Amino acid sequence: MNRNVLQYLEESASRFPENCAMLDENRRYSYTQLLSKSRAIGSALCKRNVFACPVGVYGEKDCASLFAFFGIVYAGGFYCFLNPELPGSRLSQITAVLSPKLIITTSALKDEAARIFPEFGLVTLEELESEEICEEALLSVRERSIDTDPLYINFTSGSTGVPKGIVVAHRSVIDFIDCFTGTFGINETDVIANQAPFDFDVSVKDIYSALKTGAAIAVVPRKLFSVPTGLIDFLCEHKATVMIWAVSALCLLSTFHALDYKTPETVRMILFSGEVMPNKALKNFRAHLPKAKYVNLYGPTEITCNCTYHILEPERDYSAGIPIGKPFLNEDVFLLDENDKKVTKKEAVGEICVRGSALALGYYSAPQQNELHFVQNPLNPYYPERIYRTGDLGRFDENGDLFFCGRKDFQIKYMGHRIELEEIEREMGAIEGVERCCCIFDEKKSRLKGFYVGSIDRVRLHEIMTKELPSFMVPGIIRQLDEMPLTKNGKIDRKKLAE
Repeated sequence: MNRNVLQYLEESASRFPENCAMLDENRRYSYTQLLSKSRAIGSALCKRNVFACPVGVYGEKDCASLFAFFGIVYAGGFYCFLNPELPGSRLSQITAVLSPKLIITTSALKDEAARIFPEFGLVTLEELESEEICEEALLSVRERSIDTDPLYINFTSGSTGVPKGIVVAHRSVIDFIDCFTGTFGINETDVIANQAPFDFDVSVKDIYSALKTGAAIAVVPRKLFSVPTGLIDFLCEHKATVMIWAVSALCLLSTFHALDYKTPETVRMILFSGEVMPNKALKNFRAHLPKAKYVNLYGPTEITCNCTYHILEPERDYSAGIPIGKPFLNEDVFLLDENDKKVTKKEAVGEICVRGSALALGYYSAPQQNELHFVQNPLNPYYPERIYRTGDLGRFDENGDLFFCGRKDFQIKYMGHRIELEEIEREMGAIEGVERCCCIFDEKKSRLKGFYVGSIDRVRLHEIMTKELPSFMVPGIIRQLDEMPLTKNGKIDRKKLAE
């Protein structure tokens, strides 16, 4: 029985010892090397008694940070990536909630880490990896471990202004990754191009899909996301086969016509999530990589990566929207209405709720947030059963496909009408000359505001929208931008647009 994700690493190292396990712009490592380094770091951390404790990792987006993750887990701790791209004030907020037992960094970042985290103990990765492997200590940790032990914490923005730390257990990752890799046929010949930062749960699919199957994870340097041609060169050079990317990252390649420069012919599968995929970007990818499989994934961090998927059909018209599809095995996805009754009628909208082993353990040190979102299943009055309320709205069509209908808090009432902002964005994004768009609602002034990146003139865009949409759905203010502001996770930063 697999109760610890490190069994993925150990089994792949046994089956494919010389396979490339991971690479970045500086080095590549075999599964034998990865296993050895991780166990050495784990042995060193056993002496520092991090069992059942959070440990921060302040490092670059590279292989070294992944060594730190696995070393922490070998010592029985759980990791949290402290992204150097974040402002120091934000990192201080995170560590105030996390209160890590220790923070691991590198020699290059040690002075910076000491300045940002003065109250926490620091150790460098170079110190840890020089330790001898202690089999007895590692075995003792494994024997004490159970599958509901925490594996990692990812922090997301909190409605209260304090970041929320989502705690995910080994069992949840194993439950999801076993199904994910099997559903999409990921195997030891694949090279998974890692786009997402390590504090974003999309990276969990990259990391553990590789470990589970013996595939390689190619860590794309973050600097390349401002150099689209360099990004394409990296994918081609390393013969990437699988891209599990945020929609915004794929749109970057599409908007800057990077696929016209060069096509990464080895890519066989593109899985996307995080936002609604614009139809133009999808068409662009399909024109350049017509034989690739395209998959729309859906799910918040709180349910461990994703809970539904839709494999796109080559001849199907998706101009009216792409379904988020059907649940992965061992996950039940259903809709609740405003009275907590199950929505059974086709096309009726309800809140998307999820139950199953893939649910996160909850929010770290945030009991009130847990009570709001991880709740007793209102459909089950007989025994304790947690579900996660996503806050997202969905509907099932006549074919049983689930469609995303926006956030509960993106549903607005304007001029007497209930409006989904995503609906306006879909219409706006379909207009020739619009590359990317976003719509927000200024509640104080009761104003709809539209933002876009593209070549079309603002006045002309307003004229077309007036013809295509009811007057109450046409933004009163439309602004053209050179580029969309993005959050660190690659989603459109609606707060910045509001400012």
